[in-house]
Amino acid sequence: MDRILDSARNGPLHLRLPEIANMTVEALRYREKNLDHYDLHAYVIMANHVHILITPHVEVSKVMHSLKLFTAREANRVLGLAGPFWQHESYDRLVRDATEFQRIVRYIERNPVHAGLVTMPEDFRWSSARPIDNRPPVGNRPHV
Repeated sequence: MDRILDSARNGPLHLRLPEIANMTVEALRYREKNLDHYDLHAYVIMANHVHILITPHVEVSKVMHSLKLFTAREANRVLGLAGPFWQHESYDRLVRDATEFQRIVRYIERNPVHAGLVTMPEDFRWSSARPIDNRPPVGNRPHV
C-alpha cells in the first residue's frame, strides 16, 4: 500500500504543504511531551499519509482520535475546506521485539528515500531521522 501511496500524483496530497506537515509534526510532539499520550519513537509525514511508531500510554483509539481531530481541523482551516481529512480507519500493529522495532524505525525513516524524495533519510524535513538542533538524545529513540 505504501508504494501505491508514495507514487500517487493525484488525489489529496495536502501533507506536502509545509504548513500542514509542520503542524502535524508539532501535534505529534505535543501529544508526547504535553499530554503524555505516548513515547514517540519514529515518524514521517508523507504527501498523503503518515507513519508513526509509538509506545502508547493511553488507548490507541484515543491517541488516533485526538491526533486526527486536531490535525484535520487545522489542515482544513489552512486549506479553506471542511469535512473529512483523514481516512476513517488507521492501520496499527503490535511490535513484538527489539529486532522488529528497529526494522520498523528504518522502514518509517526510509519511506521518503523509497519514494524518491531524498537520497538520505535525514534529508527529509518531516521525519524523525532529521537531526534537530538542541534536541537532547532520548533513550527510546536509538536512531537519534
